[in-house]
Formats: sequence, structure tokens, C-alpha cells
Amino acid sequence: MSPVLVASDLDRTLIYSAAALALTMPDARAPRLLCVEVHEARPLSYMTETAAGLLTELGDAAVFVPTTTRTRKQYQRINLPGPVPKYAICANGGHILVDGVADLDWHASVQARLAAECAPLDEVRDHLAATADPLWVRKHRIAEDFFAYLVVERELLPEEWVKELAVWAENRGWTVSLQGRKIYAVPKPLTKSAAMREVARRTGATLTLAAGDSLLDADLLLAADRGWRPGHGELAETEFVAETVTALPERGVAAGERILREFLRETR
Repeated sequence: MSPVLVASDLDRTLIYSAAALALTMPDARAPRLLCVEVHEARPLSYMTETAAGLLTELGDAAVFVPTTTRTRKQYQRINLPGPVPKYAICANGGHILVDGVADLDWHASVQARLAAECAPLDEVRDHLAATADPLWVRKHRIAEDFFAYLVVERELLPEEWVKELAVWAENRGWTVSLQGRKIYAVPKPLTKSAAMREVARRTGATLTLAAGDSLLDADLLLAADRGWRPGHGELAETEFVAETVTALPERGVAAGERILREFLRETR
């Protein structure tokens, strides 16, 4: 039988920062948490212990492919429970890792497509540098020479500036996504869905499942046979719906548990 491929976003889908946990229950009833990421000697990301057990089961039952906008370095900080995934998708589809090593042919094919279909990264970087106000920008970052992002103070960030940036980017073949304290500017041809299809081809998977919370996950959810989104995030805020995508009511770390249960149910 052909394997089931599960391509899931990580941040705010399966793993959560302390600020994103959304623990609304009384303290005494809060779930036990497992730290799955440490950065600069500090715990950074968590999942519930129950979710950790579910992910271990999933890793034994399906081809689990972490699918993230994180750079390779940021992804490799994460220590997920269960079998080590053979494949991972990083940089929003710019890199496919095979046993932890980037596939150079895939990387080259993505770079060629970006050069042919959208404005260059330097133009976007210069625009961000010229228009973003230091009053609310904390960091300017370039990720893997694929895309740019800003770390901002959300309470000071002008909503109109984000809208204007989105229009400017759209006209140049780029898209804008606001996730927590980060604003991403990503080339439209740089997609998680294309990388997922390539991993499905390599593994022979005929059933693909996916989950994600942000606008950068929309193409992934639509490309999969079945998809799920949590009750928080950009997709929930924009009421994103599709025939093959289920909108879950759970928010925060509870949504991570629910998504893993759905993956296991479909896999079995």
C-alpha cells in the first residue's frame, strides 16, 4: 500500500510559544506541556504531552513532513517527539531536507523559477528599508536568500502600512503575511504546496493531509486531499474555507492536539 503523507505547518499549528498557548482553563486543569525548542538557552516552543504522544504515533503510521516558513537553522532547533522525519520542507518550500540535508537540485529549480516570475529580493528588501518606521520595527531579516521579514511591535504597527505593502508586493509577484510579531514578504512562486507535491512524488504517497494557520499555508491546504486549520491565525481571521479544508473551533495548543487526532484518524 502507498503511504499517507502528512505535511503540517509547525508554529501556531503543532507547536506554540508561551504567548500563543491560549490556556483559558483554570490553572489546575491546564495540560502538561513538553518543551520542543530551546533558543539561546531559553525554552521557546511547546506542545502538550498528549500531542507529543499523538505525533509519535503519527510518525509510525505515516510519512510526517514538517512544513515551515522557518529557515533551516531555525527548524533544526526544534526537537519533535517521535521518529525523526526523513523529509522536511523549510523556507516556505525553498528547501527540501532529506535526512537533514538540503536537496540542491530542488533548491536550484526554485531559484530559477523565482528569477523568472517575480521581482528580485533586493527590490523588496530596499522597499522595506525605505518605508518601515524604526519606531515599530525591531529587526530586518533576509531568510535563506528567498524572502524578507520584519520583527515588529504589533501595538505600534500601522494597519494601513501593512495594506499598502500588500498592494505594492502584489504588483511585483510577492505576497505579504502578518504572523504574530513578524511581517513576511514572500515571492508567490515560493510555495509549500510545490514542495509537498515533490515529496509525495518521491515517496509514492497517494493520500496527502495538511494543516496550517497562516495565509502562507493556504496553498498547502488546497493542494492536499484533506486539510485542517485551527480557530486562530490569519486563515481563521479571514474566514478561509474550502471544500476539502475543515475549520476547527479549537484555539492555541488545544488545536495542535485536535489536528494530530484528525491526522491519525484519516491515516488509519
